[in-house]
Amino acid sequence: MAETMLAALKTAPSTTELREFELPDVPPDAALLKVEVAGVCGTDVSQYKLPLRGAPLIMGHENVGYLAKVGRDFERLKGFREGDLVFLEHYLPCGHCEWDHMGEYRHCAATEWFYDPKAIRYGYTSVATAPSLWGGFAHYVYLPLNAVLHRVPDGLSPELAGIATPMSNGIQWTLMDGGVGYASTVLIQGPGQQGLCCAMAAKQAGASCIIVTGTSKDARRLEVAKLLGADAVIDVTTEDALTRVMEITGGRGVDVVVDCSSGGGTKPMLLGIEATKRRGGTMVVQGEGNATFPDFPLGRLTRKGITLKSARGHSYRAVELALHALASKRFPLELMTTHRFGLAEVDYAIKSVGGEGAPGAIHVSVMPWK
Repeated sequence: MAETMLAALKTAPSTTELREFELPDVPPDAALLKVEVAGVCGTDVSQYKLPLRGAPLIMGHENVGYLAKVGRDFERLKGFREGDLVFLEHYLPCGHCEWDHMGEYRHCAATEWFYDPKAIRYGYTSVATAPSLWGGFAHYVYLPLNAVLHRVPDGLSPELAGIATPMSNGIQWTLMDGGVGYASTVLIQGPGQQGLCCAMAAKQAGASCIIVTGTSKDARRLEVAKLLGADAVIDVTTEDALTRVMEITGGRGVDVVVDCSSGGGTKPMLLGIEATKRRGGTMVVQGEGNATFPDFPLGRLTRKGITLKSARGHSYRAVELALHALASKRFPLELMTTHRFGLAEVDYAIKSVGGEGAPGAIHVSVMPWK
């Protein structure tokens, strides 16, 4: 009789059911990951509400666990063994394009599930694609040979390693894309897990002034932002954000703006343009909100010489640096890891990140064996 496991299956918009699955056979060029922690991302909140694209799916793309079964070819070619604690990226790249050779899997055509219905990405792929186990809200996840793994450093717990995705985004967007370094002044819009990780990345890089904005409902998150390295926080519902930025920077404005206010509409973009210094600043913008600009101030952007970049995913190098930063114990990460739920509570876990469940949620962990 085949071994079985449990998974939280999204069966309809904002609907999850526990289902039993058979554990698949593991061929020589594959492996099986026993999931210890699956983080809940802000993207999960929006994706959970969308209609299914075909069959149901197992969500969860921020996955940490122990390798339970490892095929001999998988071990030989990738250098991982049974029992290794690893962080699993959500990309499943082709492995041979120029982007993959640079470690920039986020640009690989094989990961473009928005455009390619056959693309496989952890947390977004239906169970109709064999062997079905493509999400971390489950006891196990299937790993083909093109799965991208990172070793979790000694001394770093699975739960804290579960912050690797937002932390790698913070490093990618703030340091690699935004160019933040010593003496930089930075405006980070949005104090969610991505924004807080941007703040930590900027602090680690030696930024001289880090400003984080949020709303009144983000009061606790803004407090945490200060404890994680922000020099100043702004409540945009009670203060004029641009006036405060100029006061804090002595009228100069900031060198870099990182917009993590996904869904914030046009206001964060307009604030970012005005808050950026007079010449040569950089804006890194997350595009989840799908904001439209019928009268985009392109002239203002051009006159100030602003470089505009898209905040989209992370590189292999960013994940390695993220795990190093998390293992350094420099920051009080326990302030971020606020809630833990079992498989039966996945619906509530996702809604908590979206502000509709447990109060005070920042980084929420699903622990399948809890």
